[in-house]
Amino acid sequence: MTGLPIRISDEVARAVAAGAPVVALESTIFTHGLPRPRNLEVALEAEEALRAAGVVPATIGVYAGVPTVGLGTDQIKELSEADDLDKASLRDLPVVAALGRHGGTTVAATAFLAHRAGIRVFSTGGLGGVHFGASETFDESADLTTLAATPVTVISAGVKSILDIRATLERFETLNIPVIGYRTTRYPGFYVTDSGHRITYRVDTPEEAARVIAARDGLELSQAVLIANPVDPAKQLPPEELDELLARAWAEAERQGVTGNASTPFLLDFIQRDTGGRSLDVNVEVYRGNVRLGGQIATALAALRNEA
Repeated sequence: MTGLPIRISDEVARAVAAGAPVVALESTIFTHGLPRPRNLEVALEAEEALRAAGVVPATIGVYAGVPTVGLGTDQIKELSEADDLDKASLRDLPVVAALGRHGGTTVAATAFLAHRAGIRVFSTGGLGGVHFGASETFDESADLTTLAATPVTVISAGVKSILDIRATLERFETLNIPVIGYRTTRYPGFYVTDSGHRITYRVDTPEEAARVIAARDGLELSQAVLIANPVDPAKQLPPEELDELLARAWAEAERQGVTGNASTPFLLDFIQRDTGGRSLDVNVEVYRGNVRLGGQIATALAALRNEA
């Protein structure tokens, strides 16, 4: 019996084989995270920005049941316009594949497929983590356990602001996942530059980040390296506004009886509507910054590998 086929585009396969810089990009940002037509614009802009920097983009998703690393422009366009698209985490990949469905891949599924394709750097927006009340509900993202067993490097702006950030950082520690600030020791909170939580380590250049990644690989450790890249303070949501907004969002969720898996989309939609779309602007700025830094780290990593 053979393994499930994963399609890797010729461009990505050649770049990986040659040791050229490649950055993986998830598809849920344009299948589930942003409204049309902005979703397609952001997806194509990210690819163009990487190419302009001499980096090969590898947008990852499930197309007609085939997990694909390096979606073509027409495929990205089709997925961005598709209705009733599956949001595919790692557990969903075999189901979506077997049923021949389209799927936008989450952080967990994207990290897994990137690693299978030999890609070492992955840029996203925000990570999943531990939800409030998880001590009773056990509600935490599959991103955590997947990244504990997947040696990629993930550039994000922290975990989503609606999560229990303190508990998430504790789980990262338990799972031996290093969290490193980029030019900061303050853990970012996605919409805000500083979540209020301190982290131990920082790197100040893409080259320093590349050396950490190389050291992780040299030790043959199996976990991801997380690079926490805060949004520009001038472009964040005002922290005091976000605190007040989250309090109202949670109160409304409780009033309506929204719990479990329904909480995250409800809260994010509340934030988007209440800010008049400004939260989406921050989301896009976060993603742009992480894509840019991902390209720089991938380039530094390729240079380090070539020197060796």
